[in-house]
Amino acid sequence: MSDTSRELNDGAVQRSSSEQPEEVLLDYEYLAEAWAQRGWVMRAIALCKVILRLEPAHAPTRRLLAELDVRKREPLAPSEPSVPMPMEQGLAHETGWNEGGTSQPVSLLAQLGEEEFLSVMEALELREFHSGETIVEEGEPGDSMFAIVEGSVEVVRTLTSGRRRTVAFLGEGDFFGEMSILSGVPRLASVKAFERTAVLELSRERLEQITQQYPSVAEMLKAYHHERLLSDVLRGNPLFRLLPPERRATLAREFQLRARAKGAILLEQGQPVDGLYLLLRGRCQVLHRHPDGSERVLRTLEEGDVFGEISLMLGLTATATVRAETTCLLLRLDWGSCDRFLMDQRGLCDALSRMGNERLLYSSRLFLETAARAEAPPST
Repeated sequence: MSDTSRELNDGAVQRSSSEQPEEVLLDYEYLAEAWAQRGWVMRAIALCKVILRLEPAHAPTRRLLAELDVRKREPLAPSEPSVPMPMEQGLAHETGWNEGGTSQPVSLLAQLGEEEFLSVMEALELREFHSGETIVEEGEPGDSMFAIVEGSVEVVRTLTSGRRRTVAFLGEGDFFGEMSILSGVPRLASVKAFERTAVLELSRERLEQITQQYPSVAEMLKAYHHERLLSDVLRGNPLFRLLPPERRATLAREFQLRARAKGAILLEQGQPVDGLYLLLRGRCQVLHRHPDGSERVLRTLEEGDVFGEISLMLGLTATATVRAETTCLLLRLDWGSCDRFLMDQRGLCDALSRMGNERLLYSSRLFLETAARAEAPPST
């Protein structure tokens, strides 16, 4: 907690220690209003939650939440991070991590109408974690998303080598966990409290209740997540970095997010291909099926790899089968969108052609080596 907020909080606590419950609520109301005026919207919301837990019908607090709905649409004073640890953008892009924060902490809330905003606020649960305590665990099912009220968290991913690596630090106002709750994939990273940290949690169950009454909330969350996910992915991917920024922004709206279980067939050798794919999470095996029905692994696709480019550039059916080796999260771009947004970009088309040709040549060499070994006379 910052010195300024601690002073405000200590003042309220000192006054409330000898006061009646009504006066305690008045002190908390004063503190929430003070935080809201300073632009600390998440802290103000969290304290409002505490007040409404003590007195659910507390009218002044409900009015303050309604006012916050207006204030969150206006420019806010810079929030005060607990520690000066910005997200490591290069590392986050290198590892493909994107389940974390945003540089505009209130942008998610700012897209809600007043009624939707209040319904979400009522559904939030305030939770506190000690330094080093795990908030979400990589690989586990994701059934909630979080907003950091105070403190900071460390985001850790397990790399393909098995090493665990810190890929980001998030602070007050940042959101995390929305990818799992929206796409149904397991947690893609572990998030641990870097210090004493308070968060607001929105569970999948409560979100579903809200979206039954306000379908626009689900649409807004998906649009927000999709926009943020794609802007980071396309900006960080070496292939799509070849596109002009304005073209990347337009293309981002065309991608479709797909989750596939372990063992799922993504492309079938000899069958038509339905789009260009970018692997966000997980691993895939590329297999060649021989006439006798046996299969050979040609390569393994890792996070950030693109596939389907041979069909795009040469108009062929799938030259190999692509199977999910693990649970996978992918971005798919249909052929119509490829024609409209990629085929007039010479640099990107050249890169896709080189990639496809290199893969075809590599596969051909493997087949020739296999045939040569089969025909070689046995050694004596």
